[in-house]
Amino acid sequence: MNWQARMIAADNDFDGAPLLRREFTLDEGHGAVSRATLTLSALGVVEAWLNGRPVSDDLLTPGWSSYEWRLRYAEYDVTDLVDSTSVLGFALGNGWFRGRLGWSGRSAFYGEELGAFAQLEIAFEDGATQIVTTDENWSAGPSAVLANDLYDGETIDARRRDASWLQAGFAGENWVGVHALDFDTAILTPYIGPRVIRWNELPVTEITTSPSGKTLVDFGQNLVGWVRVRVQGPEGAEVSIKHAEVLEGGELGTRPLRSALATDRYILSGGEDVFEPTFTFHGFRYAEITGWPGELRPEDLTAVAIGSELERTGTFRTSDPMLNRFHDNVIWGMRGNFVDVPTDCPQRDERLGWTGDIAAFAPTAAFLYDVDAFLSDWLRDLYLEQEHHDGIIGYVIPDVLKYLDKPGSFPETESTAIWSDAGVWVPWTLYQAYGDEEVLGHQFGSMAAHVRRVHSLLSPNGLWDTGFQFGDWLDPDAPPEDPAKAKADTGVVATACAYRSAAIVAETAKILGREAEHAEFAELAAKLRDAFNEHYVDNGRVFSDCTTVYALAIVFGLLDDADEVVAGDRLAELAEEAGYRISTGFAGTPFITDALTKTGHLDVAYKLLLERECPSWLYSVSMGATTVWERWDSMLPDGTINPGEMTSFNHYALGAVADWMHRVVGGISPLAPGYSKVLIAPQPGGGLTEVETALETRHGRIAVRWVVSGDRFTVDVDVPAGVEGVFRLPGQDDRALEQGHTSVTVPLPAPVGVSS
Repeated sequence: MNWQARMIAADNDFDGAPLLRREFTLDEGHGAVSRATLTLSALGVVEAWLNGRPVSDDLLTPGWSSYEWRLRYAEYDVTDLVDSTSVLGFALGNGWFRGRLGWSGRSAFYGEELGAFAQLEIAFEDGATQIVTTDENWSAGPSAVLANDLYDGETIDARRRDASWLQAGFAGENWVGVHALDFDTAILTPYIGPRVIRWNELPVTEITTSPSGKTLVDFGQNLVGWVRVRVQGPEGAEVSIKHAEVLEGGELGTRPLRSALATDRYILSGGEDVFEPTFTFHGFRYAEITGWPGELRPEDLTAVAIGSELERTGTFRTSDPMLNRFHDNVIWGMRGNFVDVPTDCPQRDERLGWTGDIAAFAPTAAFLYDVDAFLSDWLRDLYLEQEHHDGIIGYVIPDVLKYLDKPGSFPETESTAIWSDAGVWVPWTLYQAYGDEEVLGHQFGSMAAHVRRVHSLLSPNGLWDTGFQFGDWLDPDAPPEDPAKAKADTGVVATACAYRSAAIVAETAKILGREAEHAEFAELAAKLRDAFNEHYVDNGRVFSDCTTVYALAIVFGLLDDADEVVAGDRLAELAEEAGYRISTGFAGTPFITDALTKTGHLDVAYKLLLERECPSWLYSVSMGATTVWERWDSMLPDGTINPGEMTSFNHYALGAVADWMHRVVGGISPLAPGYSKVLIAPQPGGGLTEVETALETRHGRIAVRWVVSGDRFTVDVDVPAGVEGVFRLPGQDDRALEQGHTSVTVPLPAPVGVSS
């Protein structure tokens, strides 16, 4: 791109939300405009208008990237908006660039001044081109926004609204000039991932009065976004809306927000006002309304859900309503935390791109939605952060924690299992889901650098058993104040993950034709496997003898056949001893049902899945959850919030079991990357009588529906043309699956497993 624009900032910051405008006329003598393209970016977030009309309905442009080295720009076709005399206008907000990030209370990690960067290229029918850019000829003025922050909310004064700034001939009071910022255009890059949009709207389900007399609104669903308000009241009156995910004791449960204020304030004009705080977002189901003039009606408020624009690809439904609700919760949690960056949570003073969460959840995400571009974009930032940090993949991407003297209670950042492994596991997941080697080619340097970094951290005995580890984070048996105090030995977890990553990178090198690297990482993987077995495995028993270490050892292929049988039996025994309640955290949860299934304990896997007592996947559903929680007991059975300082009611990581549900319960899994070859192998159990699963792949739609009726098991399958299928049913030999529709009924096999 031939950049002629400058990054400009207002001479007056105007409460952190300045308006910028430029009036121009089209060059004469060239005929009609054939095409007009606006390229737009910002330090902060920006919204654009041309001649009073929005350029797009995008939100929070240009999103959050590793701004030090990568700033995205958006491109818009504005051909239909250009007039002979035109006004181009921008509104700026703090966003991630200058707003609060993390729990330190600090802001402005990336810079002190908001900036706008734009280049409007107008092509005429005779081939001539006119370019309008951001430069020192623009002017800046105040907006109706008095305060804006992603964590704390937005304040809008409707009395200050004046749309005339977008019209030709405007000469507003208190408008000032602009100045160019020192800015390197080399960091500008086009979007790879999707834009952020409004993707859903929800009505009020109930308006109540709390025990203390507060007005509370329930939207019936935990979501991420804001409340659109229609209100008419006295000029200068103020309405405030505070958001939270749950109620506690009948009042808004705000303690989990920590220091995030999550409050929007609106000052009324005296006429009919409509407010949407597009420079913030909140995680909420409930809202507390104060200062409302007159009677609050349900139609006055609408919850607006925002998130990255994603295409739904996978569906799953069963005969069990609670399991369906849980799967819905997984989806809502994903959508709320996929707001430009895959975050851990959307509500408190954090909302960071934690690598461990997406390492666990990526396979589930890649089935439910097309996240190829979304996660590929994020991986570019991961690679950049890693390159500037000695090969270390940090805890969060973009890595704002590097600017803190001490990031929370953690030591100085170093490679850590699962979290840093995201640099290997996520691109591998995308390759398996979509079949495009490009992501492997682009990320191979990152993948290799991570495993080499881990190699350098191994002890002389070949284990990764030193240094800080999150380990089996949020093991339900860990105390609320110490979520890393898990049953699983951290060295076992880390060494198992190191083996998995080395094996994946070896296979990636083979796919890419990199023979030397294939040999390097295959040898390392073999050594890690040998060390794991020598030091951690004794006749099938894995050191620290808990569910997570067995799950990882089995699924990652660390055990010999005889040891795997013993380990599988021990895993099932431990699950039974726990009453089929969950005993795994971040490390073990994505893999435990697969480990049980692989070792012949499908019935135990189903019992885990369908258990309803705490801790379990369905416990939160029984407590009214509409998203997946951070902790198994984020809300205690008595309705009080977990006493730990870190408690979120919208965290997708523990929903990673949905991947197993799609593959094993639903029966759809790839035998070749991108589902060019597919295994259809539904495994009934758990008392389910009907399941429907479908996936829109790069090759077309694959669908499976199965029904249990008496002692008969009927399966209907649809496979698109060009996809090779293998059909595997319980008690039957594998067979080739014809393209198109297939329906088969077979005897229902007796349940297998060690438990009754």
